[in-house]
Amino acid sequence: MLAWGAGAIAQDTSPVAIADTAAESRGDRSEVLVLGVAHLSQLPKGFDRRQLEPLLAKLKAWQPEAIAIEALSGAQCDYLREYDFAYSGSAADYCFDPTAAREAIGLSGAAASEAIERVLASPQRQRPPEVRRRLAALFLAAGEPNSAVVQWFRLDPTERHADAYLTPQLIEILSKRSQSLNENVSIGAFLAAELGLEKLESVDDHTGDRASGPGDDKTYAAEIAQIWDNAVVKQRIKDDEHWDRLIAKGGSIIDWFRSLNSLESQRLAVESDFAAAAASKLPGNSGRRYLAYWETRNLRMVANIREVVGPGRKVLAIVGAAHKPYYERYLGMTSDIELADIEEVLAD
Repeated sequence: MLAWGAGAIAQDTSPVAIADTAAESRGDRSEVLVLGVAHLSQLPKGFDRRQLEPLLAKLKAWQPEAIAIEALSGAQCDYLREYDFAYSGSAADYCFDPTAAREAIGLSGAAASEAIERVLASPQRQRPPEVRRRLAALFLAAGEPNSAVVQWFRLDPTERHADAYLTPQLIEILSKRSQSLNENVSIGAFLAAELGLEKLESVDDHTGDRASGPGDDKTYAAEIAQIWDNAVVKQRIKDDEHWDRLIAKGGSIIDWFRSLNSLESQRLAVESDFAAAAASKLPGNSGRRYLAYWETRNLRMVANIREVVGPGRKVLAIVGAAHKPYYERYLGMTSDIELADIEEVLAD
């Protein structure tokens, strides 16, 4: 395990440390493994998803009971659409459009979510294919396309066909999405299906976008570009290009993910980006605006993960590598969670 939790508890004199120590003494705090990723959809065309199999095998061996992904929940997307005046364009940029699925099955997002909960309230390792097709349609209507893909993967290929719930249009959506290189599908959904999980947990958040406050967008864009024009960013770009070349030639996925999750990589990410923003004294105050957005977003994402963990689940959190140090810092402050060591999980 990482030393973060124990070290923090030993030095913390706040009243909350009493709860930390009590939970630690019980000896069975919930484990969270944070897997930092590069966004795989940006890999060169022709990347063979079979290259991910060694990584999937190691993650499967860790046996998570839930998988949290960097995606907005259907419920939050509905909120962003309803409050578009405050979050202009956010739903269009980050959300799946559930309109076709809702029209096909005649249910709202909330009603579809309620129907999913009723089905999943009865745990079953195997479900009839017609139930899985219905669940896939319901997840699409609920605005949770990655969980719909989990159901798609859990169907025998001969059962991946249209029926009363899963219309040809929805089949097309699922078929296309199931081929995506995005890590939510190529790692999250594949792994969930292999583990016999029913869904993925969408924990991203964009309700904190307003934390940056009002300001001139042109000034903000110009100053952020200036903040990011530093030597450490250039070094990170060179590192990324190095790994892109290696992976394109069939290089080791495990070595790449070890590098992405290394302490050195995390330090470079923070130094080049968020520390540079925090130190900025540019007149538009864009660095502090950006930092406010980033910290608010990560705090809310980690709160969502804490909800997923609940009273005691082993959780894999898949997220863009720049989020990893923030995830681990904030998760490390909770009383009933300990962080699993990604180096141990990815070790030979």
